[in-house]
Formats: sequence, structure tokens, C-alpha cells
Amino acid sequence: MRTLRMPPWLVGVIGGTVLIAVWWLAALTVFATAGSGTTRAIPTPPEVVQGWLDSGLEYYWRNFSVTLVEAAQGYVWGNGIALLLAAFVLVVPRLEGVVMQLAIISYCIPIVAIGPLALIIIGAPSPGAPSGTAVFLAALSCFFTTVVGALLGLKAADAASLDVVSVYGGTRFTQLVKVRLVAALPSILNALQIAVPAAFLGAVLGEFFGKVELGVGPAMIAAQQGLDAPRVWGIALASGAVALAGFALVGLISRAITPWSKGRA
Repeated sequence: MRTLRMPPWLVGVIGGTVLIAVWWLAALTVFATAGSGTTRAIPTPPEVVQGWLDSGLEYYWRNFSVTLVEAAQGYVWGNGIALLLAAFVLVVPRLEGVVMQLAIISYCIPIVAIGPLALIIIGAPSPGAPSGTAVFLAALSCFFTTVVGALLGLKAADAASLDVVSVYGGTRFTQLVKVRLVAALPSILNALQIAVPAAFLGAVLGEFFGKVELGVGPAMIAAQQGLDAPRVWGIALASGAVALAGFALVGLISRAITPWSKGRA
């Protein structure tokens, strides 16, 4: 008996429709009286859409463009340092414990604790410029995931292939370039994919400390202080959409570079 299998996009559409329906129902029933004055704590989907239209594309672009630059810079710095350290560990294996301890420490320290310290050290940015604190927290948010993913991937190389390189006089660096990097690509790309939303979230959190005038963080703070629930939800949903788009983009790149990881030729 054949089972009906729906394509992934249809499953996503159905799941999204169900979530919107539940959200709409909750806004009209359970949370209908929650809020302050005439503003509900949970607006309905049409109210959020109307908030998008009232704010305009220019408002979202003006704020999101700053945060995206901060997230991109932090993404490059955090992942670049993580990949370099992971490669260095394979050349000098004795440093693995130090690198892992550094990664764990960076992951365990709460961002709300390190954010003010980063602001004091880095300083406030000039008006309209990206926040150095946001860039630092974006890099910190994706560092741990990439270090662990890269180390696990680089250790997944086939032992027989490594022996062949050694027999022909290859060094550890030759093994790294010829064998380990190829075997580690799926794990590294998966880590880089997970790092996309982490970097964006780190940049947004950094803007709460960085005393910036433009960005998703200041826009969210202004909407909260104005008790503008539709705009708060609109910014939150737009942030999720941007992070999801980046996650999907890196996923497509991963599938194109490493088709064998998905069982395709």
C-alpha cells in the first residue's frame, strides 16, 4: 500500500497556515482583553499587516540594513576565527583542550553580562554607524557552534585516506587540505547554517547595549515604549523572516556544494 507523501513546501504551507489560525484565534479570544487601553498585547494578523503598511518599507529597510551589516560582520569574524582555530587544532592536536575550553566559556557567559562590558571597552558608535558591541556579540553568538561543528567534521575523515597521504609523505597540513576539509564540509556548512540566525540575534541584542540610533533593537525599544503592539510583533516577525531567509540561503549553498551529504550524486 502506497503512502501519500507531501512535498516539503506543502508541509511548510500547511504548518504556517495552522500557526496563523491559532494565533488569530488566540488574539480574538484568550488575549482579547490583555493589554493596555485600546492596544491588545497580541494583535491579530491583519493588524500586524496594517502596521507593516503604516510603517512602510523605508522604515524597515532603514533599521534592518544596519542590523544586517552588524550581523554579517560578526558572522564573518566569529566563523572565521572558529574555523581557523579548528584547523589549527588538527595541525597541533595538543591545543584541542584549550580551544574547546575557550569555546565553552564563550557559550556559557550570558550575553546580558558581557554586553555592558563590551560597550565600555568598544565604546558607542557614531550616529548611523554599525555598533561594535553588536558586531562583537554577533561573532560571539556563532563562535561556539562553528568550533564544535568544524572539529567534529574535521575528525570524521576516513582513516584509510589519511594513511594514504601519510604513506606518500604527506604532512598533517596535507591531510587537512586533501582529506579532512572534504570530509568536514557537510558538518562545517551545517554549523555555518545554524550560525546565521545566531549572529542576527546577537546583533539585535548588542543594539540594546550599544546605544545606537538605528537598527532592529532601537526600533523594538521605541515600539515597546509607545505600547505599539502591532509594530512590536511586526518587527519580531520580520526579524524571524530575515533570519529564516539567511538560514535557507546557506542551506541551499550547502546542498549545492556537498550533494553527497544528502544522498545525491
